[in-house]
Parts: sequence; structure tokens; C-alpha cells
Amino acid sequence: MRDERSRRIVEGRLGWEMARFGAPLALGMGLQTTFNLVDAYLIGRLEPEQATPALGAIGICDQLAALGTIVSYGMSVATAALVSRRQGEGDAAGMRRVAWQSLLLISGLSVAFALLAIFGARTLIFDVVGAKGDVATYSVSYLRVLVGGSFTIFLLLHLTTLLRAAGSSKTPVSMLIVANVANLLLAVVLVYGPGPAPPLFGWGTALASLLGIPRLGLMGAAWATLIARFIVLLPLFVIVVRRFELFSPSLPRKPDAVALRRIASLGWPSSAQLVVRILAMLLTHSLVARAYTTATDQSATVALGIVFRLETMALFVALGWGSAAQTFVGQNLGAGQPRRAKSSGWYASLFNSLMMVALAVVYRVWGESIVALFDDEPRVVDTARSYFAWVGWAYVGLGTGIALGSAMQGAGATRQSLALDALVAGCFQVPGSLAVVYLLGAGYTSLWLVVALTYVAFAAAYAVSYQRGGFLRTVLA
Repeated sequence: MRDERSRRIVEGRLGWEMARFGAPLALGMGLQTTFNLVDAYLIGRLEPEQATPALGAIGICDQLAALGTIVSYGMSVATAALVSRRQGEGDAAGMRRVAWQSLLLISGLSVAFALLAIFGARTLIFDVVGAKGDVATYSVSYLRVLVGGSFTIFLLLHLTTLLRAAGSSKTPVSMLIVANVANLLLAVVLVYGPGPAPPLFGWGTALASLLGIPRLGLMGAAWATLIARFIVLLPLFVIVVRRFELFSPSLPRKPDAVALRRIASLGWPSSAQLVVRILAMLLTHSLVARAYTTATDQSATVALGIVFRLETMALFVALGWGSAAQTFVGQNLGAGQPRRAKSSGWYASLFNSLMMVALAVVYRVWGESIVALFDDEPRVVDTARSYFAWVGWAYVGLGTGIALGSAMQGAGATRQSLALDALVAGCFQVPGSLAVVYLLGAGYTSLWLVVALTYVAFAAAYAVSYQRGGFLRTVLA
């Protein structure tokens, strides 16, 4: 039997139900990025000799941390496809089995990435990214804490994905709001300690003095993020357990090799697809660090770190609409309605495009002022302004590709979406970026143009492939 949420998804007015379901998810995923923005703002208020390299460090570490998050999220996407399909079929027992096995898988990934961060941070920062100076030194310590505690973000995204796949979109948003409030309060206390701090945050220094908390700076931001996420995990886990009855006596507790392989087989292309995108961003960051910075002038790296944090807002909002598309496609396919399933992806793409246009306008018009909130050094602001001028308009393309790709994943066509991403990145973005930097010796604005055209190419590739509808022939076991 389907509950009221599922009936609306498979029977209600499609455009209205997609808007009602997807808007909270887009908001919730957008809120996820405010963890990083809050940290960047608070760190930017530190003394200049600390603030500038720290901002460069978080820009690099965000992308490295995102690799682990994306691998985990790919497994969550696979789980969502399986859960939503079984929800559409009315198979409650099947939903619970998939949910429990996926929880075991995500827990294992958390341990693996924690070990990688603890023992491999220095190699990643110095040898892979090529960071220099204080930026590199700060990055190593920050990465060890942030990724060492990656179980908090892995489980947070996974549990909210389970709720979304079952048809709930408002509970995940409320949990993320609580997490962001907790992050702000904790970060003020841990970053500034007993002071000094901007007058607006004087309450935090008084509290830190009372509790004997030292001034932790950049590392305070990392610990605040982990603690805030952990606080939210506790009630969220209770909600998911009650919804899916994960500890029901009738539910097999041991790892099921067949089920785990099924989730991994379906999930690794989703993970790999998003890793391709993050690696492309890391390539851009690495090229900027190697070609446009020196040990004494890190302004280009700092600027790119800030704009990538702001661009992550576009990425996560698009993932929110994509998550809605996954749920609608999966449940409608489970209900035997392939035409409605396909239309769901187009609606999600339309609503997402409207939000991308609004975000692009905000960054284009007020981008300089927004960047100056984090670092008002003229060279940093000017570099960031040029990025938004060239790339901001292409966020519509970025969002379209993500929304339609997520809809394909909802049908289980994860390999198809991976192939499209790899094709665009491998045949256009990577060679184009290397060419403008090393063959043409061009300035960074030419690199920004390559990024913008890549986002347009993503949209075109996905639109053509999605319209052909081959993904609808995918059958989930």
C-alpha cells in the first residue's frame, strides 16, 4: 500500500507536485553549502596573515573532502533508486532491507576515507594539488580533521536521502537548518576563542572565556562543522529507524553480499560521475595554483577558493532538484508509468533552471560585494569578479546537466550518466584547460571560458540523451 506522499508523486498534478517536493530539497541542499560559507566568513575576519592562507586552504580542502562525500553520495543515490522503486511497487520489506544494507556500506566507506585523510593528507596537498606556502601547511591539518570525521557528512546525506526516497522532503530540510544554526554558534566560539573577535561575535568570546576554550582559528571551523553534523545525526537516525524499522527483529542484520554488490554496482557509476566533476574542478584549481600564483602571491588561489565555495551553492541546489527527479522517476517507474517518469526529469530541469538564472544574476550583480565579505584584497576580488562574469551565465547549463543526469540515475541508468560526464570532461574540459594554460600561455580568463563552455556542453549532451529515452529501458533488480 502506498502512503499519501507516494500517491501524490505517482498520481498528483506532476508540475505542482514536483515543485512542492523539489523546492524544499533544493533549499536543503543549498543550506548544506552554508556550512562552508559560514566558515569562510568567520575565518575571513581573522588577522590578515592568518585569514588569507586559511581561505586558500579551505578552498582546496573543500574539493578534496568533496571527493569522499561524492563517493558516499553515489551509493546513497543508488540506494534512493532502489528504495523509491520499491516504494512505488508497495514493497515495504524490500525498502527496509535495502536501507539497512546501504547503512552498513556507508559506514565502511566512512572508515576508509578517515584512514586516507589521516595518513595521506600531506601527499594530497603538496604532491597532488601542488599547493605552496602557508596555504599548504594549513591545508594538511584542516584536511585531516575534516575528512577524518567524514562519517558525519556521509551519514547525514545518506539518512536524508533515505527519507527523500521514501517521499519525505521537509524533514531533511528542518534537520539541515538545525545543523547550520549549531555550526554558526559553535564556529564563533571555537574559531575566535576568548578573542579578539568582531563586535558582532562578542558573545562568543565571553562564552569561550567562561568555558576555557582556546582560540583555534581555522581548526575551530573544522571541529565546529563536525560537531554540528553529529548533533543532527542523532535525531535524524531515530526518525529513519522509525520510518524504515531498521531494527525490526525480522530484519537481517548481517551484511548481505548480494545486496551490497547490487548497491555498489549501481552506485559506483554515480560516484564516479561526480568524482569526474570534482576532479575537473581540482584540475582548474591546480592549474591556477601552478600557473598564476607564487609562494608570496596566493591571490588567485584564494579567489578561486571563494568562488568555488559560492559555486557549490549552484551545484547543491541542482542536486536538490535532481534528488526530486530521482524520487519521481523511481516511484513512477515502480508504478508502471514510464511517460510520467520521463516528464518528471524535464520539470525538475525547468524549475532548477529558474533558480540557476536567479543565482547567476545575484553573483553577476553583487559578486564583488559578496567576495569582499570573505576577503577584500583587491586582487582577490578582481579575480573572483572575472570568474563570475565568464562562468555565472553557464550555471543554467550546469544545473540542467545535473537534473537530467539525476533523473537517469533514478531509473538506474548510472552508467549512462557517467559516460556522458566522462565524455564531456575528457574530450573537452581537460584538454581545453591544459591547452589554454600550457600551449597558449593565456591568462586565467581563458580558463574561465573553458569552464563555462564545459557547463553548456554538459547540458547539451544530457538533453539529447535524455530526450532519446534509452535510460527508461533500465531495469532495477
